[in-house]
Amino acid sequence: MTARDGVVFGFLLLDAVLLALIELLFLPSYIGAVQFPITAAVAAVTTPLLVAEAARISPRRRVAGAPLVVWFATVFVVGMFGPGGDVVLLGNDWRTLLLIGGGALPGALMLGIVMGRRARS
Repeated sequence: MTARDGVVFGFLLLDAVLLALIELLFLPSYIGAVQFPITAAVAAVTTPLLVAEAARISPRRRVAGAPLVVWFATVFVVGMFGPGGDVVLLGNDWRTLLLIGGGALPGALMLGIVMGRRARS
């Protein structure tokens, strides 16, 4: 990994943290009287992109999966022990499950796809 790749990788990890924070804070949003967790869709699109870009930087599984791990850790830590001790993740709520599933599942699938392609080459 070159120095330029290291900087890009650092920005990918920072992006994973920032996306997780934004997705958490806008999770309980409404449009009028209707719950509208658009951030779950944002997580479903951005998390696999972060994993794919990290996999392009290095063939190592740890590097490729690092944005997913950082995203999930940020969602867990800030969601459970949020700012000022507030719980940001909503208890047994469908929006919470949608965010975690929408971010973690596509990211894990992308990690498997990238690692599978590398194993065949």
